[in-house]
Amino acid sequence: MPLRATLSGYWRSLQGELFQALEEELGPLGGRYRDLVTVLELARVEAFVKDWPGVVGRPRKDRAALARGFVAKAVFNIAQTDMLIERLLVDKTLRRLCGWTRVSAVPSAATFSRAFAEFAAGDLPGRLHQAVIVKTQGARLVGHIARDSTAIEARERSPETPKREPRPKRKRGRPKKGEERPKAPEARRRLERQGEMSLAEMLADLPRACTPGVKQNAKGYRTHWIGYKLHLDVADGDIPISALLTSASLHDSQAAIPLATMTASRVTNLYDLMDSAYDAPEIKAHSRALGHVPLIEPHPRNAAGKERIRAEARRQTRIGLRTAGHIRYRERSAVERVNANFKDNFTGRTIRVRGPDKVACHVMFALLALSAIQIMRLVQ
Repeated sequence: MPLRATLSGYWRSLQGELFQALEEELGPLGGRYRDLVTVLELARVEAFVKDWPGVVGRPRKDRAALARGFVAKAVFNIAQTDMLIERLLVDKTLRRLCGWTRVSAVPSAATFSRAFAEFAAGDLPGRLHQAVIVKTQGARLVGHIARDSTAIEARERSPETPKREPRPKRKRGRPKKGEERPKAPEARRRLERQGEMSLAEMLADLPRACTPGVKQNAKGYRTHWIGYKLHLDVADGDIPISALLTSASLHDSQAAIPLATMTASRVTNLYDLMDSAYDAPEIKAHSRALGHVPLIEPHPRNAAGKERIRAEARRQTRIGLRTAGHIRYRERSAVERVNANFKDNFTGRTIRVRGPDKVACHVMFALLALSAIQIMRLVQ
């Protein structure tokens, strides 16, 4: 079934039946409440959260309702769980949408914390996001994927860097003619090793601990932070397709191949748009192997290269040259818009949990909400 027909079916169900029934029960629904209903209807949290009645011991609180609460926290851009609980106690509409009929049924902060740890251990929001993307975008031919990373500040200390073991001594001097000295496996570049790894091995090889990071912004200034780095693949329409959370110190290029592999398993796209940080032969070769056309801004490498690129740009401007690749590359700004939307409107700047698993869980709840809302805006 074509994408528009699929999304139109969802929208007719929401607009014609669900919204009407909810408004008869709860009263008029504003913009954010409608966004929450859209995300919950598209994500179907209940199918991924299982409760086991009849188990020995004290019965657990409804995990599906708690998961809906964390989705609501992202949709309403609520900074802390305590603020979410306060909102649930006074906002009857939000409380009913999450699944609690009485004020006394709203769980405590400790219960929210335990449930969040379970969701982080099982990567619940990541699985929900993948299911939404495959269900709504799997049959779509995506024009381009824009790839970039953004800083994720964390309120935790960076662990101490362990001391490196001394390297074994090598034979001094240049190798003789015809002599090849093998490299140690750990001495090979990560991009070279990734060509021989599966996706699970590539993900396990990426560092995820909290570390200091530095990144050059669009204006050419360097920004420093302590925390993590979020790597995103964004489709045209500003829809996040795949996401990876790594250490802040990891270079952008190291996450490109596993991220592209994840995206290729979810959607079919034609072009890969990346900035100069991804200008590496291994990344280009992997993109072509997937059947894509890599459009990567060349890296100057040094001052002479920078001047050469500027001179070429001036010549192309003088003769009015605008290739299809140049026009397509301008669409890379989609990933910048998604990064800004995530941080400004979906709790991207208010991360209060610690550890890579919990930070990734927080981020993926936000990206789940952002993706579902952006998908349904295509048919409105």
